[in-house]
Amino acid sequence: MKSVIKWIILSAILIFCIPMVSAFTVSSVSVEPSGSLVPGDSVIVSYKLQFPASGGETFPSGSELQMSTDLEGAKWTWVLVLDTIDNPRPSAAGRMLSLSGFELSYPAAVDQAVRVTMEGKVPTVDKTTNKTIIRIQEVDANGNIVTSSKVEHTRMVVNVGEVTQQITQKRNDLQTFRTHIDEKAAIGADTSVAELKYSDAKSKIDAAAALPPTQYATALAYLNTATALITDGETALDRAWAESEVIHAQTPIANVDRVIAWFKGNTSTANNAELPPIIAKREIAVSYISTANDQIASGQYSLARSKAAEAFAKGNESYTEALALQDKVGKGFVIPPIPGIVPIIVVVILIVLVVVGVIIYRKRSQWDELG
Repeated sequence: MKSVIKWIILSAILIFCIPMVSAFTVSSVSVEPSGSLVPGDSVIVSYKLQFPASGGETFPSGSELQMSTDLEGAKWTWVLVLDTIDNPRPSAAGRMLSLSGFELSYPAAVDQAVRVTMEGKVPTVDKTTNKTIIRIQEVDANGNIVTSSKVEHTRMVVNVGEVTQQITQKRNDLQTFRTHIDEKAAIGADTSVAELKYSDAKSKIDAAAALPPTQYATALAYLNTATALITDGETALDRAWAESEVIHAQTPIANVDRVIAWFKGNTSTANNAELPPIIAKREIAVSYISTANDQIASGQYSLARSKAAEAFAKGNESYTEALALQDKVGKGFVIPPIPGIVPIIVVVILIVLVVVGVIIYRKRSQWDELG
């Protein structure tokens, strides 16, 4: 008795472990039109089901074959094919066509198939979304879906207003980008990379706008590419702006360098006690420039601009103090000692004295002769 119970339990386990095999296969699926769909479009779906014999019958007599759709006003036409002979069945209407096992169950020796054609209208959608065009599944005697049998085809249904809205939004984003380019060009930033990104993004948006609603997926891809181009362009513009600020910050440093060089080039001012603090501020400005360049290299453009502004302020402070000191010592009008200038002056004076002496001598000689 125990042995019998053991075998029963074992058999039950084996039955549950055996995966349920689909009682049908689907082939020759056709959905017209192709591509994305627009509300109100007429859609025609056709396909063929074949029933490989299993367990002595073509389809489980206790199961049900369900075919459903999200299309509105669906009309179903189907033909039962037995040993290559067509047996048209009454058409049906509604979102679901159910065929019972009683209709589909035949002896395994019968070559069985079902051809189905369904026509319906694409429903209105609040936003672009996927809709089920056809779903085919077997439901067993207990009302459970045989998951291995489930076949589903979906299509994207486009909300035309949403497409138009997205294109408008991208055009607005592009216009904002254009404004940013013009602003940065006005302050001398290099906008060449941003201009290329702008041109490419505009062409993608124009291409998306030229597509019919049924090519929504392609239009969306164009718009997504345009978004990426604008983002990259804004990043390039941000970098160019930071680089421009660094260049701008170098101007007062270059100016103070000229004044410092003037001081160093004059022996009377080279060791001026007030010069070292000015040089120290200039060095701080240079260190800020170096930090800003490092931040640009690491993509921290906002921080780089901030550091460049500090460099400009410190460099300008150094330059202002250098000018004040130069003004204090004579604004550069101190004549520096030039080697050899004293002998030259002496020679000139001697020549002048000789010339004057000669003139006086001649005049006296003339007076003596008249005397």
